[in-house]
Parts: sequence; structure tokens; C-alpha cells
Amino acid sequence: MLLNYTLAWFGLMVIAILNGSLRTFGYGKFMPEIRAHQLSTLTGIILIGVAIYFMNLLWPINSSQLAFSIGIIWLGMTILFEFVFGHFVMKHPWKKLFLDYRIDKGRVWGLFLIWIFIAPWIIYRYF
Repeated sequence: MLLNYTLAWFGLMVIAILNGSLRTFGYGKFMPEIRAHQLSTLTGIILIGVAIYFMNLLWPINSSQLAFSIGIIWLGMTILFEFVFGHFVMKHPWKKLFLDYRIDKGRVWGLFLIWIFIAPWIIYRYF
């Protein structure tokens, strides 16, 4: 079961990349960058939540321990992907990558990371 959810993370990243592309090539052109970042984080949380809900229908999470294990793995993979892909593929400087963690600057990416960690447990517990 844990392997299924670990591999399913790649599908979640496809959803996240499509969500970011919608921001970049769509509504992001019509609003300030910070608002586009915030909206994209919110839509990402919603889309990922829906995907996790359907995953749980396919592969029911049967314990809190499994839910938190999934969350830890997804959190680690997400952060690793963000920094490795963001820096070495997209060529973003480290400073830009760390900026998304500055809630005092209106950056809310950290909320997405919290969500990717707790969402499996919330789905397990309430759905």
C-alpha cells in the first residue's frame, strides 16, 4: 500500500505542474504575482485534496500510522523535487526558491507543504 501511494506522488506532481502552468500562462498575467502565487497555492491544495480522496477510494488508508507515513514520504519528495528541479533544471537561484517559505512576505507555499503532509490523515480520518 505504501508503495502505491509513493508512486502516486508522481501523479500528484503532474497535477501540481498543471496547476502552476495555469497560473503562469493563464490568470497570472492578469493579477499581481503575489496574488497569483496565493491563488495557485489554494487551487493546488484543493486539486491535490480531491486526488487524494479518490486515491483513498482505490487504496483505502487503514491506519493513522499509514496516513502519516504517506504524508512524510510525500512531504520529503515534494521538498526534494522543488529544490532539485527548481534549481538544477529550472535554474532558479536558491534565494528565489527559499522566498516561497517567507510567510511574512505573503508567500504561502508552506501551507501546501503542511497540506501534503496532513492530507492523507485527514482523508483517512474523515472520509
